[in-house]
Amino acid sequence: MPMHLIDQMNRNVQLAGPPQRIISTVPSQTELLAYLGLNQRVVGITKYCVHPPAWQQRKPHIGGTKKFRRDQIAALQPDLIIGNKEENEQTAMESLMANYPVWMSDIENLADALEMIAAVGQLTQTETPARLLCEQLSSAFGQLNTYMEQQRSYSAAYFIWQKPMMVAASGTFIDHMMQLAGFQNAFANKERYPQVKEEELRAHPPEVILLSSEPYPYKQKHLDYFQKICPQSVIRLVDGEIFSWYGSRMLFAVPYFIKLHKDIEEAI
Repeated sequence: MPMHLIDQMNRNVQLAGPPQRIISTVPSQTELLAYLGLNQRVVGITKYCVHPPAWQQRKPHIGGTKKFRRDQIAALQPDLIIGNKEENEQTAMESLMANYPVWMSDIENLADALEMIAAVGQLTQTETPARLLCEQLSSAFGQLNTYMEQQRSYSAAYFIWQKPMMVAASGTFIDHMMQLAGFQNAFANKERYPQVKEEELRAHPPEVILLSSEPYPYKQKHLDYFQKICPQSVIRLVDGEIFSWYGSRMLFAVPYFIKLHKDIEEAI
């Protein structure tokens, strides 16, 4: 039976029936598809889809999140491709839309993420596990909110890239997760992923500097570098997947955020 669904970019996506050959172009949504039990129906993923490891090792790769192997996609004959407005390159996705049904997510906050999970459940006829996941996440983040209401919020800069130095600012999912984790974004007056100069950081050092494990793989040597620039700031290497993945990976977010906040509190 034909299916007609509206994606998060307000596009009408038409399917001939329940999808049986799905390609995911976003790592966090790939992990969600695995969580929903769709191993047999997911036929292609990107080289950056590292969770679950068995999928990364065994399923065909269709390229990265920006550049796709069109020949591989054609060979896989997908009846649904699932993408994301931010992670995927626009012209590449538009090219796929001309040939295949493509459902796009557009996520800036927790509500968007929960909406995406429910929609993917509807798309793939896995409504029950998707609904249960949404309920579990809503409950967990509700408890996090209650906890953080009793805690102090710290000004923080979240770095995603080193050369040039770039941070996650307002209008991003990372910024929303920072707020939920008890941090006030030091660059909330800027949008998306602006470049930051060393002089700017020296002049206005935040209380906390968070160095993400992705997309740039920050290490201890970078922590030492930032500590010289901002000697009074508390600097931590953090799990980028926890702050930026908006699928089932969010199940790990609440205990991680509470532990991180307690660590910062003790350090300050």
